[in-house]
Amino acid sequence: MEIDKKKINVIAFYLPQYHTIPENDEAYGKGFTEWTNVKKAVPLFEGHRQPRIPLNANYYNLLDGGKTMENQAKMAKKYGIAGFCYYHYHFKGGKLLLEKPLEMMLQNKKIDIPFCLCWANENWSKRWDGGNNEIIVEQDYDDIASIAEHVKYLAPFLKDERYITIDKKPLLIIYKPDLIPNLKVYVETIRECFRKEGVGEIYLASQYPTYFWNHKKLNLFDWYIEFEPMFSDFRQRYEGHRFKQWVKKVLIKLHLFNAIKNPNKNKELARKDYDVQWNANLTYKVKDKRLIAGAFVDWDNTPRVKTGTLYEGATVEKFDNYFGELVTKVNNEYTLPLIFVNAWNEWGEGAYLEPDEENKTGYLEAIKKHLG
Repeated sequence: MEIDKKKINVIAFYLPQYHTIPENDEAYGKGFTEWTNVKKAVPLFEGHRQPRIPLNANYYNLLDGGKTMENQAKMAKKYGIAGFCYYHYHFKGGKLLLEKPLEMMLQNKKIDIPFCLCWANENWSKRWDGGNNEIIVEQDYDDIASIAEHVKYLAPFLKDERYITIDKKPLLIIYKPDLIPNLKVYVETIRECFRKEGVGEIYLASQYPTYFWNHKKLNLFDWYIEFEPMFSDFRQRYEGHRFKQWVKKVLIKLHLFNAIKNPNKNKELARKDYDVQWNANLTYKVKDKRLIAGAFVDWDNTPRVKTGTLYEGATVEKFDNYFGELVTKVNNEYTLPLIFVNAWNEWGEGAYLEPDEENKTGYLEAIKKHLG
């Protein structure tokens, strides 16, 4: 599906972790899915809105023969969502996780919605941070030859008539390119492999904002996405602090950085302001034509990690206003009329457009309203 550049296109990130897999059963207990964390969430302070309950207690299973995914596609299109960006999990030795819903979608044309893929290239870990602690399934980038097999698996998706293209080039996203040590070779190999598979030229996009300040590596990509609320949060904390970055580089060279930095030590719940984050997004002046706009519905990952991060003050009314301002900004400042929304169904992180018991279809109605 070619992106229509004459109108705003909203693409929602989509998590497929709503069915059991042996690896999660072993790590968290038999029957684990994303709903497990969502159901057991509790308020951590007065006024904390947990647990989140899907409308009509619709704790769906994505391996229900396609019924849920068909209904999700219909609902998304009804409210103006142009497509889904499905997370794809490929690991060391070609190991796949949570691949069944995507493979089912590829075969089932009744799941009638445009889509693209994002390779979630972190380690699969029990800490939900993609780090090197408590790894369940490891990621690996040393075997360049394995890229060809990975691309061969992806090629049928990118050739599907529903796959999202820009300038007739399929859009493929890499979640955290900064984790790939030999990135230049890796990216060049990916592109060449897609040519050999008959896909042709592709557009590669970076999702996580780490490379926002590293233009040499960012230049390996055609686009990069304002993945919110991380993008605005990173920018507020680091943009302009070049001295701190210089010190960090020196410490890394001296092999001292990891020794003095322990992000998990004495970590506490981070409570941030929803309005501040949205205002940071809306007031940022776009300088790079490769930047694609991003939005977030809400964020609260305490169902996964009690010492996580949440943004206080989110309401449908605020999202309505902020999203309307973002649409205007995209029309005035961005190259592409695209907005990536975090997310369609990240229930364990409080980032979901799907209806819940409190807000019903409010967030979806806000999007439809501003897309006309």
